[in-house]
Amino acid sequence: MEESIGVLTLIKESFGLKEVDIRTYSPLTLAYIGDAVYDLIFRSVVVQRGNAPANKLHHQTIRYVKAPAQALLVEKIMEELTPEELAVYKRGKNAKPYTMAKNATMAEYKKATGLEALVGYLYLTDQMERVLELVQSGLHKLERE
Repeated sequence: MEESIGVLTLIKESFGLKEVDIRTYSPLTLAYIGDAVYDLIFRSVVVQRGNAPANKLHHQTIRYVKAPAQALLVEKIMEELTPEELAVYKRGKNAKPYTMAKNATMAEYKKATGLEALVGYLYLTDQMERVLELVQSGLHKLERE
């Protein structure tokens, strides 16, 4: 069986990007890329569930990616995080944000930023399976409530 190549590896190879020590990245940089990865996960899930007008797809996706939803999800997976993952989450959560999310409390926004930083970190360290495992676990726990 042929091993699949991750999308990050393909991007690096296609654009001739060199390896970078992501430990030097700020937590907000990790959150920046993590936000996009997290959004892509839920856009993919929503689109795979069926063809629909873009506006409807957008509204279905927003339910999952808005800061209050991210805050709830991360609360459900806290006990599953490794010490390293927890440290990355806390760095993101404690970062000084330059903006504030609409329709979210500061506490929700900080938790969401921590989650996005964790997702960004895992993505940039080629641990996409772990990202999906955590997101799926959080969703399952939320859906059982």
